[in-house]
Amino acid sequence: MAVLGAATFAYASLVERNLFTLRQVDVPVLAPDAEPLRVLHISDLHLTPGQHRKQRWIAELAGTDPDLVIATGDLIAHVDSVPAVLRALGPLLERPGAFVFGSNDYRGPVFKNPLGYFREDAPKPLGAVLPAGELRAALCGSGWADLNNARAVLKAGGRLAELIGVDDPHVQRDNYPVACASRPPAAEADVRIAVTHSPEPRVLDTMAADGYPLILAGHTHGGQVCVPGYGALVTNCGLDRRMAKGLHRWPGSEAYLHVSAGLGTHPTAPVRFACPPEATLLTLVPR
Repeated sequence: MAVLGAATFAYASLVERNLFTLRQVDVPVLAPDAEPLRVLHISDLHLTPGQHRKQRWIAELAGTDPDLVIATGDLIAHVDSVPAVLRALGPLLERPGAFVFGSNDYRGPVFKNPLGYFREDAPKPLGAVLPAGELRAALCGSGWADLNNARAVLKAGGRLAELIGVDDPHVQRDNYPVACASRPPAAEADVRIAVTHSPEPRVLDTMAADGYPLILAGHTHGGQVCVPGYGALVTNCGLDRRMAKGLHRWPGSEAYLHVSAGLGTHPTAPVRFACPPEATLLTLVPR
């Protein structure tokens, strides 16, 4: 049993967490007869300066030829990570894009008791302050839209996309009313997408009720350590574990929710099991 446990841990920490995977999913949210729109969804990079393999793999995603790139937070994990993120995103920054932040874009990693993920009231210790302002300035300077409690309208693939987002609800930084008030809605938009880091149900309910047919989120790492045939044990938020990753219809609405399992891990828990790191190319197609 000890040998099996050691082998499993070695696989999870040395092999699977580096098995970067591109998933491709069709999402029927466009008007009839509309041309498909390709949206690259990336999340939870948790980049540190020395993760060169991950940086190269992300840069190669430009070869998927996305019309729009959406990053749903937790991009950095070290005080010196911003140059690494810019190297990774370099070719993608030439595309229309937008982002929200997660809590780990603001504060660095600290060790947590893994059993705390099973308790909603578990304390959330704070690490060192990270250069979120530097990251924000770099992404905005490259032309990406900051959706942290904001709305934006972008031209993507020859179409008009209305985007709205909130700062990380997991640490109560979200303010959806401010996002709505930041800019009038675009009545002529061809597609409307809502964005959040943590898929907290209270936020998803509001976005779906507001008529956004597609909501993008990250944060869960897909459960990170899953049980084959059962799936995620926890989501580290209020989301049902059965929706920890992938595309789902949000209950009680017509909206689709896509949760990315993300490309990284918390630096204090560098393992993945039955849940490889991923990015997703979402092809939006007619309903």
